[in-house]
Amino acid sequence: MAQADLLVDLLKSASNGDQLAFRKVAERLVQEERAKGHRILADRLAKALRPDAFTANRKSAPGRNNGDGQHRDSIYEITPERTLDSLVLPDNIRNRIDEVVEEQHRAELLHAYNLHARNRLLFAGPPGNGKTALAEALAFALMVPLVVVRYETLIGSYLGETSGRLKHVLDYARTQRCVLFFDEFETLGKERGDTRETGEIKRVVSSLLLQIDALPDYVVLVAASNHPELLDRAVWRRFQVRIELPTPSRQQLIRYIESIAERCKTHFGYAPETLAGHLQGQSFAEVEEFCLGVVRRAILDRRTENARDVTKLKLSEWRDRLEPVSDTQGRGG
Repeated sequence: MAQADLLVDLLKSASNGDQLAFRKVAERLVQEERAKGHRILADRLAKALRPDAFTANRKSAPGRNNGDGQHRDSIYEITPERTLDSLVLPDNIRNRIDEVVEEQHRAELLHAYNLHARNRLLFAGPPGNGKTALAEALAFALMVPLVVVRYETLIGSYLGETSGRLKHVLDYARTQRCVLFFDEFETLGKERGDTRETGEIKRVVSSLLLQIDALPDYVVLVAASNHPELLDRAVWRRFQVRIELPTPSRQQLIRYIESIAERCKTHFGYAPETLAGHLQGQSFAEVEEFCLGVVRRAILDRRTENARDVTKLKLSEWRDRLEPVSDTQGRGG
């Protein structure tokens, strides 16, 4: 599309208040400038797109103030930088996330039909497979901050303390459009029928259910769990979108290794298919750590154009690395 047409479309989408269309046109404009070789301009446009969008979306919700500050120790906010395109997602998962993004951007149309955009998502799967990254990329796509809950200050030792702090956190989240992220959600949402749990945990779960039900649809709650089987059944029912992020397939690892090599401008000296074979069964986080280990050494040795020897050394070190001790091994010792 000609640049003039892009600019016209950009103004139309902005004047109509269509955030989704505005973002798509703006990103096409950035891509066009990058394709022309205008790298600096493209980078400036991409950078300018982020803060303006976040500032516009951090306005307070009608009729609310920013709270009494009691939430501050229980959260931290991130301006997301990771995009959905930077993740290696199966098509079915990407399509479901894209649907949520579209519903959020066009929520007013849904409201006109007495419907609400879906805003409660559960991500489940083993550690390191992209749950946190997906929450950040979702926040980026929605152009809102990522508000991360800190359990070390949220959970108290006195009766009712945790429920009170949880209420302050969710009250704060309601003051703005945001993605509210609970990692290791089983910490709060445990099954109330578990006889090993105290009455306090059961009260927390009951309070949590009430707070989730009261969230407006402009607050997108994302819960991540390594052990979804521990979640209370009533908690499960609150989530409109439930996504499992399993251990990546070989094809996903190939794409991920290719993306790291391109991003870091390093040639590993091995075909991505070969490296994926060596790293099969590992999580995205572990594969990324391996690849970045190669990149660091290659940069220091000035071998980024062909890091085969470095990669070979790191593969040997990887095979000899310390592994977690299983329960049976631990008891045997």
